[in-house]
Amino acid sequence: MKFRPLHDRVVVRRVESEEKTKGGIIIPDTAKEKPQEGEVIAVGPGARDESGKVVPLDVKAGDRVLFGKWSGTEVRIDGEDLLIMKESDIMGVVAK
Repeated sequence: MKFRPLHDRVVVRRVESEEKTKGGIIIPDTAKEKPQEGEVIAVGPGARDESGKVVPLDVKAGDRVLFGKWSGTEVRIDGEDLLIMKESDIMGVVAK
């Protein structure tokens, strides 16, 4: 299935977190928090301003981003857990 977000929506795949601490302690799945970092999979065309002109988004597919703990709506597309959120829920792009 192909999915194209509308307006200023962004589809993000969470990046898996480390399974060990720096000391080598393995963290069980039940104690892990969901990562707040992800990779942008798809973006909408942009939001419209007051004059009706489409303003393009600042993020693009492939960007690695940080977002809030409770940001977005979790969805399952083609068996993969993804997040759909507004661009304003993204705090920033991680430099490579």
